[in-house]
Amino acid sequence: MSEEGPPKLYTNKPRKAQLKQFRGQQKSNEYSSPAAMGTHGHAAAPPPPPPPPKVPFVRRYKFVWPILLAVNLGVGAYLFLGNKKKEIGEEEEQDVTPVSTKDTAAPVLEMNVPTPPTTNPVVKREPIPENQQRELLKWILEEKRKIKPKDAEEKQKIDEEKALIKRLIRSKSIPSV
Repeated sequence: MSEEGPPKLYTNKPRKAQLKQFRGQQKSNEYSSPAAMGTHGHAAAPPPPPPPPKVPFVRRYKFVWPILLAVNLGVGAYLFLGNKKKEIGEEEEQDVTPVSTKDTAAPVLEMNVPTPPTTNPVVKREPIPENQQRELLKWILEEKRKIKPKDAEEKQKIDEEKALIKRLIRSKSIPSV
């Protein structure tokens, strides 16, 4: 009647609906009449249809690729620009050219003559009138009032600066710097 042997191996795993349908067909064949068995038999049962082809990984997650590409480009740009900034900083620090160790056979004495430091001449500017100085101090005081201190020490420092600016504004003459 039915062959109860090892389970059948499939190349593609059938779905639950297909398994239920196949099992239902087997049960109906078991309970059929012996005359019908001779005509139909077990070999006449149609095999389950193959499952649809599996969608490739790239197509399944196609929304991930633009995000991955954008993140990758962003990280690459960050690393590239980060290295450029470091190289610029290193160039400024290395003003002296490195001496190669291969040229040690013939040492040459170089005498660097110290150049006198060049100082820019101090340009005498006209003094700022007192009324403009007062306006400037008032503006500075307004800016100090806008500052939000982070802790008590910073608040105390800002209050001291504001008190000094207020004294300068109220004084009859502003000291020249």
